[in-house]
Amino acid sequence: MERVVSPSQKIIRFITRNAIVAAMYYAFTMLMVFFPVISQFGPMQCRFSEILVLLAFFDPSLTFGLTLGCFFANLTGFLAGQGFAFDILFGAMATLIACLLEGYFSRFLFVAAIWPVVINGLIVGTEIYFLFNDSGIPLVACIGWVALGELVALTLGYIIFMIIAQNKNVLRLLGATRRLNVKF
Repeated sequence: MERVVSPSQKIIRFITRNAIVAAMYYAFTMLMVFFPVISQFGPMQCRFSEILVLLAFFDPSLTFGLTLGCFFANLTGFLAGQGFAFDILFGAMATLIACLLEGYFSRFLFVAAIWPVVINGLIVGTEIYFLFNDSGIPLVACIGWVALGELVALTLGYIIFMIIAQNKNVLRLLGATRRLNVKF
């Protein structure tokens, strides 16, 4: 017999799962700040917390938590003097767009992993170009550096999620609601 879930239980589950994902994204970003070799903010960055955006491929409802986690990470970076005010909005917007494209317009995990690379490269790279326009860094270089950092993180994320996807119990634990038959 299938368990009946009330609307209020669904809302509580949605809020709880998104809060956990937002906290994970935020914590991973802040943890990496302690490794100064790998920048989380600025023209050359590699944010390993971006691996988590692939969760939207398996459950698009987590887009809210991923976007919120990015928003608070960028806000904290700005308040700590490492990030930029514009990144609070544009970084979160890039995450939102990438997650929506992953969740609703990607049939394959590989394609889902490409969206954040392209979207963050374009949006955050363009933002950085305008913030650093007096330094002479070309627009293509700004886009390229951000996209390269995303590519590194999402390649690692792709490998991790392809391994995870082989275990259906782990996917259920993550709350995956679809695409449970991902293959290499």
